[in-house]
Amino acid sequence: MTELETRCLDAFPQWIRSLAEDVTALAQLLSSDSLPVDARRFIAGGLNYVFKSLDLIPDGLEGLGYLDDALVVRSAAHLAGSAPGAKEADMRGVLARLSGDVNLISEFLGADGERLERYVRELTKGAARGRSVAEIIDDVAVRSAFVSDVHAWAKGYNAPAFSRDEKNLVKLKAFLNSKLPS
Repeated sequence: MTELETRCLDAFPQWIRSLAEDVTALAQLLSSDSLPVDARRFIAGGLNYVFKSLDLIPDGLEGLGYLDDALVVRSAAHLAGSAPGAKEADMRGVLARLSGDVNLISEFLGADGERLERYVRELTKGAARGRSVAEIIDDVAVRSAFVSDVHAWAKGYNAPAFSRDEKNLVKLKAFLNSKLPS
């Protein structure tokens, strides 16, 4: 096993276990008017992804089903943290904590890391459960309902097991390579 594989097999199970906490923290940031609109767009896109019925890896796929959600959430946090004024508005350091994992994602995915970033950028134009990112950002009532849905999802989330098997890394790369738009 390579050093990179070891780091991924150490990190990925933790990311799956902390997914509910991570999306809850991002939902709280989304509610903050002090966070720049551009940052909130990326957060809304990343959180909306959690609700997509057709995501990159089906949620029911044991061990991997929520790992794509964890990757997307971290990439969205990284993009949000890049918006001018975002890090200063993030008093709890949520964006910095989550975006700190993007280097491992990029190292693991190689060239597909750029494809993942483009995919996450495009999520700002999408919708899930009938709510577009623009509606979540622009309409306080829609945002409030969305944040409530995120909290409800997080409360009901049960982290699946992720075995420390290199085969899971091969499967993850294969899924992302085949599903990420070119």
